[in-house]
Amino acid sequence: MSDPATFAVLLGLLIALLAMGLWVALSLLVMAFVAMAFFTNAPEGLVLATTLWGHSHSWPLAALPLFILMGEILLRSRLSEDMFSGLAPWLGRAPGRLLHVNIFGCAIFAAVSGSSAATAATIGKMSIPELKGRGYPMDLILGTLAGSATLGLLIPPSIILIVYGVATEQSIARLFVAGILPGIMLVGLFAGYVALRALLNRNLIPQEAFDFSLLDKLKASRRLIPVLLLIVGVIGSIYTGIASPTDAAAVGVFLSLILASFSSSFGWAEFRAALTGATRTSCMIAFILLGAAFLSIAMGFTGIPRNLAAWIGTFELSPYALLAVLTVFFVVLGCFLDGISIVVLTTSIILPMVEAAGIDRLWFGIYLVLVVEMSQITPPVGFNLFVIQGLTGIDILRVAKAALPFFLLLVLGAAIITVCPGLVTYLPNAMGN
Repeated sequence: MSDPATFAVLLGLLIALLAMGLWVALSLLVMAFVAMAFFTNAPEGLVLATTLWGHSHSWPLAALPLFILMGEILLRSRLSEDMFSGLAPWLGRAPGRLLHVNIFGCAIFAAVSGSSAATAATIGKMSIPELKGRGYPMDLILGTLAGSATLGLLIPPSIILIVYGVATEQSIARLFVAGILPGIMLVGLFAGYVALRALLNRNLIPQEAFDFSLLDKLKASRRLIPVLLLIVGVIGSIYTGIASPTDAAAVGVFLSLILASFSSSFGWAEFRAALTGATRTSCMIAFILLGAAFLSIAMGFTGIPRNLAAWIGTFELSPYALLAVLTVFFVVLGCFLDGISIVVLTTSIILPMVEAAGIDRLWFGIYLVLVVEMSQITPPVGFNLFVIQGLTGIDILRVAKAALPFFLLLVLGAAIITVCPGLVTYLPNAMGN
């Protein structure tokens, strides 16, 4: 059977398995096993056993459950409440006023949780009732929340960057650092859009009196400042080389426990819930990664990725044209799958094409995450849209319409890092080895 026919059969099998509701990890394992059994001469049982064993004790992957646990601990403390009360006095005079709390609150929480859906849920529970009660336009409330929550995928410590790093054997520390400037750029784009809307329509934002002295602002932020220092400490220790991502994650868990212990709302019940939540999420992601690892090996034996890359090479696409095609591909794929599944499903097939086009793997990781962010706010399976619909009861199409300007800003962000790749590579190159 020819490579295109083999690929079509395997892809059809995967789609059928996913459509039947089978777990993503099991779907990947079944697809890979079928590929090995029917389209290669390799001993599929032996390869399966050695692959699962070899990838189940990855040291870089140890950072994943630790960062998830850190986010779960802070999620169950009073972080979200402290975030609103701590940010509001500083942002009350900015064009757009308290809408910026959604943007900067999501950026801060993204650096804690590493999850887009968790960011949307946590900040949304706190900000939607508050902003709605103050008379802010609902479309901007929904849009800023849906768009800014996607920062959870990019701003380190990002779970999806750990997954990409493990799947592609890239340095997780360098990936984390590479995400900093693009993350700041997106925060600036989102805040700039809100400010521009407010300046163009003075009646859009309710007028409120904000008269806080510097001392008042610092008092309001007293609970938020330790969390910011925790984030800076974790990322700073990785950047300076003092700690590896796994070491920094362990320290982050310890310090988050200390911070949470000062919160009256965090006790043994919350700690047990945090451990349970982190275990479930970590096991799910680890299981998917094992399935993806076996799929990568199976694809290597079939030769499909290599031949597919060579076939695409016959079209002689420029790097920009290839990225444009991949952007559309990933956005469409994101309409049906979550971000982690997209990364593990596509890396073994896409990377040979990317490398053949001379595109840097590190840069491509940030680009991939940024494009996957777009898919979080595209119907019908934009995870952030579902989260916000669940919080508000508002029709998902209205939420998607409100998020459209921020989707376009993410497209602009992808274009900017494509034209100016130094935004991604400068800090990793500056940190050396």
